[in-house]
Amino acid sequence: MRTKILILLLFPLFAFAQTTLTMSELFDSLKTHPTAMGDDLRMEQARIGRKMAYSKLYPNIDAIGRYDYSSTPSAMLPVPPNTLIAMVKQTTDAQPFSERIYRAGAIVSMPIFIASIYTMAAKADAMYQSAQDQKYINLLKNEAIVVSANANLHFMQAMEEALEKKKTSLQKTKEFVVIKVDNGRAPGSALILVNNAINQVDIAQNDIVLQRDEVVSAIRSLTGVTVLQPVPMEQIGTYKNGDMKSLDPLRKKLEADRLDRRAEIQKLFPTLVVQGSYSNNFANAYNNNMSIRNDFYTVGVVLKIPLFAADQYTQIQKSTVDADFSENELSRMTGELAAQSAQLQKSVGVLENSIALYTKSINEKAELLNIAKVSYQSDQLSMEDYLKYEDDLILEKTKLFKAQAQKWQAIVKLAVIFGNPIEEIVQ
Repeated sequence: MRTKILILLLFPLFAFAQTTLTMSELFDSLKTHPTAMGDDLRMEQARIGRKMAYSKLYPNIDAIGRYDYSSTPSAMLPVPPNTLIAMVKQTTDAQPFSERIYRAGAIVSMPIFIASIYTMAAKADAMYQSAQDQKYINLLKNEAIVVSANANLHFMQAMEEALEKKKTSLQKTKEFVVIKVDNGRAPGSALILVNNAINQVDIAQNDIVLQRDEVVSAIRSLTGVTVLQPVPMEQIGTYKNGDMKSLDPLRKKLEADRLDRRAEIQKLFPTLVVQGSYSNNFANAYNNNMSIRNDFYTVGVVLKIPLFAADQYTQIQKSTVDADFSENELSRMTGELAAQSAQLQKSVGVLENSIALYTKSINEKAELLNIAKVSYQSDQLSMEDYLKYEDDLILEKTKLFKAQAQKWQAIVKLAVIFGNPIEEIVQ
């Protein structure tokens, strides 16, 4: 019964392990992971910022309610002198003056010309473009990390297979060593040496298991997918040298910072605003306590000219420093990425040459190892010298597998720098 329960619990894991993942599926998982969703939210923040900037061009309308009390009767609304004289003569009429006045109405204001609004809207557009570019570059970076991690998994798998072959070879040699030691043809130290060599293989395999777990965790943190085996991948294209598009988010940010500085300066410019108000007034007339009600509205154009605004001068200084910082950061990153791309492009050529040389060298060292085995069995070679051939072969394989992984990593890094779609390079 316990065995059946264990099988049922582990069945999903076995089913998942048998499912062959593809790089396209990993790339698709990247796009729906919370890491990518964070970029979408940043774009949404920038989009709302753009909407907020344009919304300042629309009128503002506020409903108002007001109660006024004064120690002496006050006018409910302005009364022209001639009208007032006529009212005074007609004492039976309710006159628009009272100690307690109730008002209800609305206030409207709308910009006609405020230069900074249009500049802030342009800044918001630049910030949105920066967020959009950053989302694309972040996706490329995450795809590059997944490709690099998967290349490391291939490297580790190849190393495990190479170590297993070395272990098998050593175990077969051990059988001859045991016979030779038993027959007195070899010292007991030979058996110690071969056992130690086998132990070193086991230690190396354990180290690879730990490293693989770290790589699997890195892929899972970005995609949410647990990769049990290296995902098959092949190069179907290569990077395209050109403009370093990974700098586009910084370029747009610098543009936005410069627009922000311009907007802060423009806040010292004159502004032109339409303002209007309407109120419906209620009160009891002071002369005969009769209920009275009237409407009053005004419409005007206001020209506002800032004469002194210390806080605004400080804000201009801050925006200037922000723009200078972004410009310096762009200059720094341009130089850094130019040097990195030159080094990586050179590395790709060197690694391709090294891979060819390592492949040829491995074939030669494998032949030498076979010769060494025969020489040891015929007592023409010591155990120490034989083990050197085993170590030479595994070392050369390590160099080959490492160079293959480094080539993958260099290509995807260049793709990120130049903004090339990695899905068109790796399949």
